[in-house]
Amino acid sequence: MIVIVLLVATLAFRLLGVLGVARFATWRVSAAHGLAVMLVMTASAHFVPAGVTFMPNQADMVAMVPPFVPFPLFVVYLTGVLELAGAAGLVLERTRRAAGICLALLFLALLPANVYAALAGQDVTPLWQRIPEQVLYIAIALWAAAAASPRPPRSQAAGRLGGPSSRRPPPASDRWPGRPSRRSGSRETPCRLP
Repeated sequence: MIVIVLLVATLAFRLLGVLGVARFATWRVSAAHGLAVMLVMTASAHFVPAGVTFMPNQADMVAMVPPFVPFPLFVVYLTGVLELAGAAGLVLERTRRAAGICLALLFLALLPANVYAALAGQDVTPLWQRIPEQVLYIAIALWAAAAASPRPPRSQAAGRLGGPSSRRPPPASDRWPGRPSRRSGSRETPCRLP
């Protein structure tokens, strides 16, 4: 079911892109947002009280933590917070690259818990299905990270933020059409008003 949420959300975002929403103009960005929707859904299980039975709950998550991991309840809360942070990071272009890489590492770190739960006979997704799903999540997270542009060099960032490079006046030929610029070697006289 989780993969279906990922696919439907990705297709919905891409459809918005086809309909003219510039933010979702590419499959990569749509997949990043689809993965974010999936992560919000899966992270919610980390905080759902044990009495809720229509979806996985916190008690189910704690049971998945292998016995050699200390503080299982804390680990469940922590991974839920990390999934939510990763979802937020995927949605923001500035943090998408870092979020995608960190989520790929998180998905890799969570795989042993899924393997433990399956081998312990818990009611979880079977390994023949779960491992390919986990590989898909890692691949989409890394693909989304590749879609994000790395931070611009400092000189470009300064220009956009009002730094020294943004204060340079345009060449004279751009300011006064028809007049030669200083680059061509001729002198220009300033325009004087009476």
